[in-house]
Amino acid sequence: MAQPEILISAGEASSDMYAARLARALAERTGARLFGMGGQRMAEAGVELVADYHQVAVVGIAEVLERIPTVVRVQRLLAREAVRRAASLAILVDSPGTHLGVARRLKNNAIPVGYFIGPQVWAWRAGRVRVVKRLVDRMVVIFPFEEKIYREAGVPVDFVGHPLVDVVRPTMTREEFLAAHGLDPQSLLVALLPGSRPKEIERHYPLVLDASELLAGERMEFLHVAAPGLGAKHFAAWGDRPGARIRRIEGGTYDALAWADCAIIASGTATIEAALLGTPMVVIYRLAPLTAAILRRMVRAPFISMVNLIAGRRVVPELIQHDLTAEAVAREVRYLLESAEGRDQMKRGLAEVRAKLGSAGAIERAADIFARML
Repeated sequence: MAQPEILISAGEASSDMYAARLARALAERTGARLFGMGGQRMAEAGVELVADYHQVAVVGIAEVLERIPTVVRVQRLLAREAVRRAASLAILVDSPGTHLGVARRLKNNAIPVGYFIGPQVWAWRAGRVRVVKRLVDRMVVIFPFEEKIYREAGVPVDFVGHPLVDVVRPTMTREEFLAAHGLDPQSLLVALLPGSRPKEIERHYPLVLDASELLAGERMEFLHVAAPGLGAKHFAAWGDRPGARIRRIEGGTYDALAWADCAIIASGTATIEAALLGTPMVVIYRLAPLTAAILRRMVRAPFISMVNLIAGRRVVPELIQHDLTAEAVAREVRYLLESAEGRDQMKRGLAEVRAKLGSAGAIERAADIFARML
């Protein structure tokens, strides 16, 4: 029997991480040859890359419009490769703006489609549920409330838990981490995570610096946790703030979040990581004005952060668009640092979120489901 070929595709950084782990698990179970779109992690997992996710990784409606020709080219390329190789299965990971177009082309060529980490139909563009039902053979979701939505829409679906449950833990003790970065054990530590994409950095980083200056004091230190691949040159335009004592590290996110007293985090995967570590946080986000104006009419979700969406209530403060000011960020951080009751209440809420994210082994459960599709 010929070795099966599986298309596996990730459209941005966190998806690349999940897809790489999924690819390894699938290879063990099926012996399949894997090809598709991704980044360094997927390449290291043995996936033959025919496209790089950086070609399609953008945030916001205005930004997406600029990339439409590129996205269409990538969609056609992935579908063409799947047909040429007679792929037995396609697994699309997140990034519905790119992947639903791929799914449509695959469906036209009778290639089964599995989808891991589905479109956020609960937040906006509810009509996508009907599109998913038409194009996707099986949906595998990582948030507990998604299963009910897809099942009621008639989409075959499984909730497997969140893949981060397996991996989010510190690698050092607090003493080791503080010593490694020259941080004072007697000071309060605020972790700064302004985002991983250039546009996010542009909109968030200057404001986070301003908030740090407002908070700066004798017993306060700040650690800027830059996303992997974002070195000092990406932040040079905004200069240093010597009064705030900000140190920058690249990587080391889990240690930084685990031992920080509080974190300022751009809405995204890092908020889930902080929740799993029980770190009090202030969530921030700002979109391009055009994107924000359009989404204001379309978004149905009551919150933007996954932490609050999973909890079903406000556990962490969200500062978005015009509400996002340096003064507001400093006020929320100061409250968390000074109020033991406020910190404890948030930590109880974060513990509830951790419990709802499922048990370890999400990737293995997903791999079992997709392997059965062969």
